[in-house]
Amino acid sequence: MTTTGKLAIVTGASTGIGLELAKLAAADGYDLIVAADTPLVDASQALRGLGVSVENVETDLSTFEGVDRLLTALNGRPVDLLVANAGHGLGNAFLEQQPSEWLHVINTNITGTVYLIHQVALGMVARDQGRILITGSIAGHLAGAFQAVYNGTKAFIDSFSDALGNELKDTAVTITCLKPGATDTEFFHRADMDDTEIGRASKDDPAAVARTGYKAMLKGERQVIHGLHNQAQVAAAKVLGGGVTAQMHRKLAEPETHKDG
Repeated sequence: MTTTGKLAIVTGASTGIGLELAKLAAADGYDLIVAADTPLVDASQALRGLGVSVENVETDLSTFEGVDRLLTALNGRPVDLLVANAGHGLGNAFLEQQPSEWLHVINTNITGTVYLIHQVALGMVARDQGRILITGSIAGHLAGAFQAVYNGTKAFIDSFSDALGNELKDTAVTITCLKPGATDTEFFHRADMDDTEIGRASKDDPAAVARTGYKAMLKGERQVIHGLHNQAQVAAAKVLGGGVTAQMHRKLAEPETHKDG
């Protein structure tokens, strides 16, 4: 496949929002380097034949070494678009989690994400050109009982995105934070949350969420919350405060087995 000249990195691209964002970038003429910590069989099938080159990198983005493996795949080629979408959820009560579990969430959602953005943004700013779309979450606005570490990491990402965007406001590099709510992906299953109200509830279409984020990125918007229902949750959280939102979140995220206990 002949390269198009434009290159996008999309992380967390095996399924869900990341895969849909990769499709949008391909439709926009970007060659793709797609990365995830799971085999990219589905992504490969879905992204082939879109008229752009696609390179898969299976790597653990919770580590510097894993991020470096992704960056090595660039072979010195500049990045025009970075979609920092990789994220890892974790349900259940904090004290019932193993430290290795919540550490992996922190390292994936914060450490690896920030390191990747740092390395790519350096090149973008040097060229004074580039777009970065970061997948945050409305969870960053909610005290996440029974998702305490995950929601905390998203609070960091939401804040970090705003701060970096302000630092780069005098450049041609844009930072956009996409804040979805509950979306119909493998997230809740991988987070061991099938046995929760939110795990069983109807959720937003990942393709629609991806379109919302991609359009906002093209406009250079600072942030976008997908869906009026999610926007209402965030607005209510600002008024109600952490104690109330923690109890509300508990009703959604507490496993049935924990309630029975």
